[in-house]
Amino acid sequence: MKESDASTTISMTNSAIFVEMKNKTVLITGASSGIGKACAEAFAKRGANIVISGRNKENIEQAAEKLRKTGAQILSVAGDVSKESDCKLLIEKTIEKFGGIDILINNAGISMRALFKDLDLDVIKRVMDINFWGTVYCTKYALPYLLKTKGSVVGISSIAGYNGLPGRTGYSASKFAMQGFLDALRIENLKTGLHVLVACPGYTASNVRNAALVADGSSQGDSPRDEGKMMTAEEVAKEIVSAVEKRKRTIVLTTQGKLAVWMNKFFPSLTDKLVFNAVAKEGEIPLK
Repeated sequence: MKESDASTTISMTNSAIFVEMKNKTVLITGASSGIGKACAEAFAKRGANIVISGRNKENIEQAAEKLRKTGAQILSVAGDVSKESDCKLLIEKTIEKFGGIDILINNAGISMRALFKDLDLDVIKRVMDINFWGTVYCTKYALPYLLKTKGSVVGISSIAGYNGLPGRTGYSASKFAMQGFLDALRIENLKTGLHVLVACPGYTASNVRNAALVADGSSQGDSPRDEGKMMTAEEVAKEIVSAVEKRKRTIVLTTQGKLAVWMNKFFPSLTDKLVFNAVAKEGEIPLK
């Protein structure tokens, strides 16, 4: 692909690709808090048009009001990514407002904490519907517009998409599925100019763990983890925006996360034991 062929504004600096964000349209799901909200703020500061989506209408509008103070053009759309019709409407409203899409950030997600033997199967279905199918639905309806702009599809995954985590069978399954879907999509589009990024944060200070589902499908509530030792959502967003600008293939954040992925590749049996011991030490799930 020649540089002049791309609709996306791309500059070449020291043989590296760098995409300018000014006036690009960025759609972010799950953007009323946490990483999604932080990404919206980071892209807005770079001059992008921002579309944010979330299930709670009041929360997503509050986030939009804060973003408007940056001077960016903002559209907020309340919706549930587990519903195909809501995803279709989200894309339609984005096109109606901005005429196109340059970057889709599939961030909406939910976690779970329970041993599989104790788990209501509906919990796994709910996690898959949001984390996996939400990504599939939004990407499907956004893809024609992303192909026109030679834009970016981003999936916010997890180390759990590389290493199966005990007590998180549904969550790990959803992230493995997301990564497999996006990896296949990337290969399908090697010649079209579409950029596909899988971003894997480590433990991040956000409300994702508090909202995690337990065995009966209710929310976990307070998490015992020390958030002071985690990456902030703003730090994660900075890395994600940089990866989009540089059109990277994957990013794995935190030293612990990078080590876990590397260990799992070369020493899988040892990694299983280390992961078991680490999760057992957390005390959230009774592993023996």
